[in-house]
Amino acid sequence: MAEIGLRPRLLVKDVMTSPVVTIAENGSVRKVAQLMDKNDVGSIIVTNKEGKPVGIITERDLVRRVLAKSTQAGRIKAKNIMTTPLLTIDPDETLAEAARKMSRLNVRRMGVIYKGNLLGFVSSRDILSVMPELLETIQERAKIEKEPIPEEEAPEPLPLAGYCDHCGRWSDTLKEVEGRMLCEECQTELQGEY
Repeated sequence: MAEIGLRPRLLVKDVMTSPVVTIAENGSVRKVAQLMDKNDVGSIIVTNKEGKPVGIITERDLVRRVLAKSTQAGRIKAKNIMTTPLLTIDPDETLAEAARKMSRLNVRRMGVIYKGNLLGFVSSRDILSVMPELLETIQERAKIEKEPIPEEEAPEPLPLAGYCDHCGRWSDTLKEVEGRMLCEECQTELQGEY
């Protein structure tokens, strides 16, 4: 980390996991578990019919949304238990910035997207394996960032990819509006109603 004076600047693309194990959103949860076991991974990216990433399923999702509810994994579709939208990051972001985003968003994994294509994913474990000294810095920064930021200093929220809660279409630029994730068209349309 150049800013800490410890290492050269490492980027997300330097440590991301690629290729990514994926499953179609209509695939069964049983298949998700089988893919995780076969590929020795703790998460699977869920894709839509066009092959675009729409969510993620982690081991924790399987435990909390399937096993804890005693449901039959062969009958449940991946889209019903995935976490969506998939939070993403650019491959040229620094690892320090990736760690800050994960901490701020309270996630452990993010999809790595370049020009709308899924290149891989990066996890907090990936980052800490090459930069363990970041752990303390990230924890301190997370405490500081939890303090309220004046509205005029707050950064513009990053766009997310996923399905619009209003029209149901895929969008690479979703934004949260009154608790709903909306595409640009629906944001404009709903602003006219107010």
